[in-house]
Parts: sequence; C-alpha cells; structure tokens
Amino acid sequence: MSDAVPVRRIWLCADDYGISPGVNRAICELIKLRRLNATSVMVTGPAIGQDDIAALKAAAVDNPHCAVGLHAVLTAPFHPLTMPFKPLDGGLFLPLTKLLRVSALQRLDTEIIGAEFAAQIAAFTALLGRAPDYVDGHQHVQVFPQVRDAFLDAVKSHAPQAWVRQCGRARPLRLGPPKALLLDTLSLQFRRKAARSGLAFNPGFAGAYDFTRQPDFGTLMRSFLDGLPDGGLVMCHPGFVDDVLVQLDPLTDQREREYAYLTSAAFPALLAEQGVALR
Repeated sequence: MSDAVPVRRIWLCADDYGISPGVNRAICELIKLRRLNATSVMVTGPAIGQDDIAALKAAAVDNPHCAVGLHAVLTAPFHPLTMPFKPLDGGLFLPLTKLLRVSALQRLDTEIIGAEFAAQIAAFTALLGRAPDYVDGHQHVQVFPQVRDAFLDAVKSHAPQAWVRQCGRARPLRLGPPKALLLDTLSLQFRRKAARSGLAFNPGFAGAYDFTRQPDFGTLMRSFLDGLPDGGLVMCHPGFVDDVLVQLDPLTDQREREYAYLTSAAFPALLAEQGVALR
C-alpha cells in the first residue's frame, strides 16, 4: 500500500492583466513557463489592445490548461464602460474605501452596478472571442454588500458556465490580519448567494498580504499553501514596473519580487515539498 500523500491541485492566479504593458509581459512569460495556471483580465485597463490579447493567447498555447477570467473593476482610478453610471468621483469609479462604505450603507443602485458588470463580461467576450472561464473582482469588490448581488446576477445571466472567486480562507480564524478577517466575513454571504445561484466557486483562498511591508514572497507562498484545500486559489500580482503601472497602482516593486520568486527554482521545489500541483 502506498503512503504517498494525495496531490492538492490549486489555482495560482495572476491578477491585473491589462493594467500595464510590464504586468502583461510578466504574466505571459509565467504562463509560458507553466508557473501560473490562471490570469484575470481587466477590460477597463489601458493595456488591453489587440496586441495584448494576441500575446496572452500565444502564451496560453504553451499552457492549454491555463484559465483566463474577467477581473471585474469597480474602483478608481478606472472608469466605467457604461453611461450614465453612478456613483462617480471625478468621472472615475469611487476609491475602494468609499465604495465599501456606501455598499455597507446600502446606497448603491444594484441595477446600475449589474449593467456595468454585464458590459465588462461582454467586452471580455468580444476581446477573447469567448466567455470568461471565471469571474472575479479587482480589490475583491465582488464580495461587498449589494455589489455581490449585482455581480452574481450578471455572471449567472451572461457567463453561466463561469465559476466565481470567493475570498474566504478554507479555515477562517478569529485572529489574523484585519484584511483577511474582513474578507472571511464578506465571503460568507457571497458563498451562500453563489450556491443559491448555482455558481461554482473556489473552496479556499489565499494571497492577501500587506504589500507595503515588502515581505519575502517565498515565505508568504509557503503560508498561502498551508491548509489550502484541493481546488483552492492563490492570488498573486507579478509584473515588471513601468510608467503606466506607476501612474495607476501603488503596488509596484513587490510585483517584480513576486515575478522573481515564481521564476526561481525555489517555487517548484516548494510545490513538490507541499504535495501541490497547479491544476
């Protein structure tokens, strides 16, 4: 009888394809190397032209099991695809903290939010020539109150075969980083509503950390894999820093550290040690 530990197959998903040329290039390289098996596309990003889509499709030829999903956006500094859209802040979506506050206060128009999500799904389908494999949200907006209802309704109506990302840990803890605890709480209702809608979702989630502290990504990856169940998802943000990225997002140098780790020999060694494989 074999004592081999069953392999856990997980999703390792690079977010933000489309935010900048440098991020796109890093993600495509990692897909070709089979160091990623999912990436989420921002159809509202500035680097989402025909060449960017062609590069992503070419990378996926070398990694046919790589899932490509929609990274639905609802926060600044990006702007909506639909008009009229509200609430806006200077013509852009609200900043993250403001969106979370107004959603918690039940001040959003879910029909307007749903129409924006539907437009982003349609834009993805037009760009890629097919519906997304899954749908998630930039800055985890899909699990916010009110937003989650509009998000799930839009996916159910316009991409019913897609699965959706929930952001709760497989083993929620009472103690931990505030961001992780908040995501655990918000994801509880998200999972319940997704199940009632008949939409599949990942059973576990990891990858959230304090980007400002610039921690060692190899140490973080080990912690992400700890307790992550089969079918779980680790979010990551590899990329090369360029002027476009600097103008849009505070997460810069840490993207290059993530990329360096994912291309290193240490990463596949860790997967083998932990009995983990990319799906």
